[in-house]
Amino acid sequence: MKNPFAHLPRETRDTLFLLVVVGWVILPQVSHLPVWCSVLAGALLLWRGWLALSGRPLPGRWWLAGLLLAVMAATWVTHGKLLGQEPGVTMVVSLLALKTLEMRARRDALVVFFLGFFTMLTNFFYSQSLLVATAMLVALLGLLTALVNAHRPVGQPSLRESATTAAKMALAGAPIMLALFVFFPRFAPLWGVPGDAMAGRTGLSAEMEVGAVAQLALDEGIALRVRFDGNPPPQRDLYFRGPVLSWFDGRRWTAGADRQDQATLTPGPGDLQVSGEPVRYEVTLEPSHRPWLLTLDATPASPTLPQGMRARMTADLQWMRYRPVTDLLRYRVESYPQFRYGLLGWDKRPRRDLANYLRLPNGFNPRTLALAEELRRQTPEGDSMALVRAALERLRTGGYTYTLEPGVAGQHTADEFWFDTKMGFCEHISSAFVILMRAAGVPARIITGFQGGELNGVDGYWAVRNADAHAWAEVWLAERGWVRVDPTGAVMPGRVGQFQRLRAPDGALAGAVGRLSPTMLAQLRATWEAINNGWNQWVLNYAQSRQFDMLKNLGFESPSWQDLAKLLGGLLAVVALAGAAWARWERSQHDPWVRLLQQVRRRLTLAGVQTPPNAPPRELARHVRASALPPELQHPLSNWLLALEQQRYAPPGHAGQSATLATLQRDLRQLNWPRQPAPSP
Repeated sequence: MKNPFAHLPRETRDTLFLLVVVGWVILPQVSHLPVWCSVLAGALLLWRGWLALSGRPLPGRWWLAGLLLAVMAATWVTHGKLLGQEPGVTMVVSLLALKTLEMRARRDALVVFFLGFFTMLTNFFYSQSLLVATAMLVALLGLLTALVNAHRPVGQPSLRESATTAAKMALAGAPIMLALFVFFPRFAPLWGVPGDAMAGRTGLSAEMEVGAVAQLALDEGIALRVRFDGNPPPQRDLYFRGPVLSWFDGRRWTAGADRQDQATLTPGPGDLQVSGEPVRYEVTLEPSHRPWLLTLDATPASPTLPQGMRARMTADLQWMRYRPVTDLLRYRVESYPQFRYGLLGWDKRPRRDLANYLRLPNGFNPRTLALAEELRRQTPEGDSMALVRAALERLRTGGYTYTLEPGVAGQHTADEFWFDTKMGFCEHISSAFVILMRAAGVPARIITGFQGGELNGVDGYWAVRNADAHAWAEVWLAERGWVRVDPTGAVMPGRVGQFQRLRAPDGALAGAVGRLSPTMLAQLRATWEAINNGWNQWVLNYAQSRQFDMLKNLGFESPSWQDLAKLLGGLLAVVALAGAAWARWERSQHDPWVRLLQQVRRRLTLAGVQTPPNAPPRELARHVRASALPPELQHPLSNWLLALEQQRYAPPGHAGQSATLATLQRDLRQLNWPRQPAPSP
């Protein structure tokens, strides 16, 4: 492949290569930067490239000062401040692009290099995925190549040679990097990349408005991964509990009704009763910037979190951290699919607060209220379960449809679902069902979370995607407490039983691959997700607990961070000694011709003959002839030095090149050197 930079002058070639590398460093951040910052950075890099190709002078300092002030003003207007993660990244990217317009000397280029290294690290504020890490590895090699090239000012060294040197440098530092990664103590919560605690990603929140969860069905991103210790439960039982929504204002559901119970940390003793065999599993939760720990129902004991983290259970059986989950989090859980809960209140007495779960706003859904009254007349008095069965039967046989496009709901959302559109997604169905139950006198509430999962046959993990976000109901029965009821299963049984959720249509490329081989696309995705999960498990989630487990395997009974520090210090000492040995070996591998010359220079110094430190062989021969060395040494040593010079510098084919270095080394050993220094002449 022809090198596109081969015909360019050295300075132009190096400048264009550096601009390409800087553009590669900035590119992954475009989606996170303000539009003006991305456009400005691209325009400045193109301008600098045009100046390099045309040989025009760089802009003056007044131009740069004006641009800098404009960048600071735009950053202030966009973010409202100049300090912090978002404005800081905006400023760093802008300064990196501006600095390329000031590259007049190698010192300026070095500033660009190190700004590039810093900007490269800021990419990990937004994503630490394997894809981003691979892109930044390419950026690292590119910056190292440009740095090596800048330290080779003479001649026209090729970029390939500089890239080879950069790769060797990176490989040489890899063992130290690996040792630091494995053994450097991790102190939670200081370890990790900070995140914005206000930005939700999974789509679940403490409220639900009709239409919000439906948009998540198009998101195939992974919300959590699960690995079961034994046989997993059936897919129909995979309900990962999230926020519980009890308060309804006519349009929006929020977690605000049971305020007295929410003040407690855990349900009263004996309130949660579990039975049967537990399901043990490990969850790897993607960053959600929410405090929720998703678990299967019901989980009586706290999930096992990394050291330094704590969790609490709300009165609604939801487990939460005290801080938002801003990094990949792995925890172990033990859940019991068979449980009973809700017969006792927070004061350990029979519940008297159920009116909160019967409350409905005035002036909404009159037809649903009438339907509830009709159901009550058709069922035995006080039989709440009969009312539930009647509502589910209506959903099964009334022509209702599960769809991603239910349309925009008006004021009376339940009325429109039950009587007009008769179609909706899980939130429409569960909301209409709970409103109907409350109107019929059955305490009810909405549970949001995730339902189902997909087994990855490559690594054995279950992937739960954002598209699996779900909303279901819980009704309160006098003898059983809170009981799960999923009305979506009555409309579309496959959504819960066979996990037949709706999917967004494939793109052009995915569609073409799918038509070529129906299983290829699924296999490719499973393989990539398994690789990415391995990166998550062994790199991003390499926490203090794993470090201590490793120390236990090495023989430490009660490992601590002091043990990690000692082990790391020992390894660094070994690496330092190995580096010193390598440096000594490398010195021995220098030019053998130079080693012979240095050997003779040392011999002459010991013999009392002072010579300039950089004297070539011919000048050394002149000093030998003028010295007080014995005549039997002066003549052969002088000839030997001239032969050494001819061996290196004589033109090809010259008779002086016949002497090999091995011959010269043997002749040097045969010279009769004096044992005592010769007297100065």
